[in-house]
Amino acid sequence: MEEFLQHYGYVALSLGTFLEGETAILVASSLAASGLFKIPYTVFFGFFGSFLSDWLYFLIGRLNGKFFLDKRPKLQEKFQPVHKFFKTHRLQILVSYRFLYGFRIIIPLMLGMSDVKPVRFLGYSLLAGLLWATTVSSVGFFVGKLLDLRPKSFEENILFIMLGFACFGLALGFTVKRFAERRMHVES
Repeated sequence: MEEFLQHYGYVALSLGTFLEGETAILVASSLAASGLFKIPYTVFFGFFGSFLSDWLYFLIGRLNGKFFLDKRPKLQEKFQPVHKFFKTHRLQILVSYRFLYGFRIIIPLMLGMSDVKPVRFLGYSLLAGLLWATTVSSVGFFVGKLLDLRPKSFEENILFIMLGFACFGLALGFTVKRFAERRMHVES
């Protein structure tokens, strides 16, 4: 595993943050504590994957959002309350949307369908993405130092470590999601 990560670790990190987010960047940053990854690169490549994902959904919203929503009824149910909340809390959403687990598809999609100009979204996606990647990487690095995670110990305990990070991410994400849903008046 260590050899794979030395060769493809940052690519795997970008792909992981493109598809999911926290778990990939937490794993990479926890291993940065042992020197396998470098924190600045971990932040950058974690940010890069999430940035591409955000822009994919923003562009889908901009180019064909109504059709995309029509094909996904569960996503469509969340759209109106999120859009209504966005109208009154625009700045808060633009700065914090990367931290809103469960809304990472709908918010960039909704922003693409809104009057937010691509240049403005670029600025906010850079700010929110870098803030998110830096915060989550810092948590992962701290955990890696605290638990003295090394590639060998990580490999031997991968199931427990991944499960721990996943549980942490899910618990935190669920808490943030529930708070956001209450504020946006969205039903689970």
